[in-house]
Amino acid sequence: MIFDYRDSPYPIRPDIPAAHQRFWARLARPGSWWTGAERVAIASAVRSATKCEYCQQRRAALSPYTFDGAGQHLSEYATDDLLSPRAIDAVHRIVTDQGRITRRWVDDNADHGLSREAYVELAGIVVALVSIDEFHRALALPLEPLPEPMAGAPDGYRPAQARHDVGHVPMLPADGATGNEADLWQGNRTANVLRALSVVPDAVRAWLDLAGAQYLSIDGMGEFGQPGGRAINRMQMELVAGRVSSYNECFY
Repeated sequence: MIFDYRDSPYPIRPDIPAAHQRFWARLARPGSWWTGAERVAIASAVRSATKCEYCQQRRAALSPYTFDGAGQHLSEYATDDLLSPRAIDAVHRIVTDQGRITRRWVDDNADHGLSREAYVELAGIVVALVSIDEFHRALALPLEPLPEPMAGAPDGYRPAQARHDVGHVPMLPADGATGNEADLWQGNRTANVLRALSVVPDAVRAWLDLAGAQYLSIDGMGEFGQPGGRAINRMQMELVAGRVSSYNECFY
C-alpha cells in the first residue's frame, strides 16, 4: 500500500494519504503535454535537484544566467533521453532558484522546444512533488517510490480562453473559468496563484486537491475559525504558512 503512514511518529489525518495517493495516480498517467513516463521522469528530476551541487553554486552566484557548467550539470542528470536538457534545467531551477526565473528565460525555452504549456505542466508536477516529499522529510519518513508510468499519449488540450497578461505564461482570465474549466473557480474573481497553472487545467485540479488536504480548500480559505478536523486554529495555521513562505522566499 502506498503512502502508509502507520509508522509515522505523529498521527496523520486520513485525507492526507488519500490526496497523496490520488496525485501518484495522476502523476503516472499521460498529461496534456507530457507522457506518463516523462511525467515520472520530471518527478525524478525534482529529487535529483535537491542534491545537485551545481544548482547550489548557481543559486549562490550573482546571476544564474552567467554561471558556467550547465552542460556537465545537465548530462549528469539526463534521464534516458526522456527529458531534454532544457526540461531538466527547468525542473532544477524551479526547485532551487525559482525567484530568479524571468519571462525572457521562459520565452527562450519556448523558442527552443520547451513550450509554455509544457513548462506549466512541468511546474505543476514540481510543486506537487516538492509538497509531498517535504511532508515526508518533515516527519523523518522515507520518500515514497515513484509510480510506474502508464502508456498513452498526451492529449494536447489547451483552453481556448487562455491568454498572456501579468505572468510569464498564458493563463485563464479571471472570468475564464467557463465550459470545461468551470470547476476551477467560481465567479469572476480568483487569485493569480490559481491562474498561474490554468493553461493546463488538470494541473490546477491536482494542485487544488493536494492543497485542500495539506493546507486549506478554496472554500476553507473563507473560514477564519477552527477548521474541522484540524488541531490548530486558522491564526496558527497562517502563522506557520507565513513563516514557511518567508523561509522559502515566496513572492506572495
